[in-house]
Amino acid sequence: MENKKFNNYKKNSYSSNGNSEKKPYNSSYNSGNNRNNNGNSSFKKKTYGQNEGRNYSNNSGNRYENNSGNRYENNGGNRYNNSNNGYNSENRKSYNPNFKKNEGYSKPNNYNRNEGYNRNDNYKKPFNKKPYNNIYKPQNNAPIDYPTTTPAEVRLNKFIADAGICSRRNADMYISAGNVTVNGEVMTTLGYRVKPTDEVRFDGKLLSSEKKEYILLNKPKGFITTTNDEKGRKTVMDLVANATNVRILPVGRLDRATTGLLLLTNDGELTKKLTHPTHGVRKIYHVILDRKLDYKDFMKVQDGLELEDGLIEVDEISYVNDKPKNEIGIKIHSGRNRIVRRIFEHLGYQVEKLDRVVFAGLTKKDLPRGHWRRLTQQEVINLRNMK
Repeated sequence: MENKKFNNYKKNSYSSNGNSEKKPYNSSYNSGNNRNNNGNSSFKKKTYGQNEGRNYSNNSGNRYENNSGNRYENNGGNRYNNSNNGYNSENRKSYNPNFKKNEGYSKPNNYNRNEGYNRNDNYKKPFNKKPYNNIYKPQNNAPIDYPTTTPAEVRLNKFIADAGICSRRNADMYISAGNVTVNGEVMTTLGYRVKPTDEVRFDGKLLSSEKKEYILLNKPKGFITTTNDEKGRKTVMDLVANATNVRILPVGRLDRATTGLLLLTNDGELTKKLTHPTHGVRKIYHVILDRKLDYKDFMKVQDGLELEDGLIEVDEISYVNDKPKNEIGIKIHSGRNRIVRRIFEHLGYQVEKLDRVVFAGLTKKDLPRGHWRRLTQQEVINLRNMK
């Protein structure tokens, strides 16, 4: 009953004209998916090599086979084949060792390079004499009137800074405050340019127009601290000969055998300040004795010694750290001649080496023996402000 009902079922289909057409249901219909009685599909796998569908055998139209229309084969319409007038090594000319480069382009035997110019061996280029110009132009032998150059003018703040008073920035402050006079009148104009004939004073002190130089030398052994030696011995001036063109003088002195810091300058006011005993400029020496310094002698130096020229007191004395007891550090402000050597010689010691490592706050940092350097502006200011 159910099969009959199911067979009579008709499926609706829709045509393009909008009318529906009923088609009977066919249970035996399948689209290549029929199954046999055992439930297995009747579809058979295609095997390669059979004549069904595309065949990959050698006799097929494989473009990579020799007998096919392979464009890379000699018999397959190759575009590089001789029959197609394409490129082929057989079409090339064989190498001819007798070949000449200009073969085929040789000049004819009757070729004349001068043909067309009608030149002959007796031809000479005509000489065209230039007309003489008898108009005389006298040379101007008069002396050339060069413009006279006036000495360079410098700004007032730079003039003060070059004199070693202070920096340019601080000079502007002093100018604005009225501390500077030019030719007897107070000058507060910051941009004023000083002429060579101007008289500039700072707090009543006359400033020199010559630029101040400050040279710090690490003196080696064997040089005399003087500007000129009558015996022709080497002096410290030989070491700073190329430092400046102005005349500079040593500030104080060091013995010929003493090494260390020595200042040279043309600033007379600063020289006087650093050498006068009342200012008490501090100096530190590294002393190496011929033997260990006894503690009792150490205390004698610290307490002060009475020498032939009076009592001498040191500011500080100590043994050098991690060194033998014959190496001593001594700080002193006295400017007496050979004072450090005379202190230890008074106690029966011989000074083998004496090196000044600090002078007025200046050190030997980055200054090898026998070399010199210019002081910085701040170092000059510190020296001037030293009390």
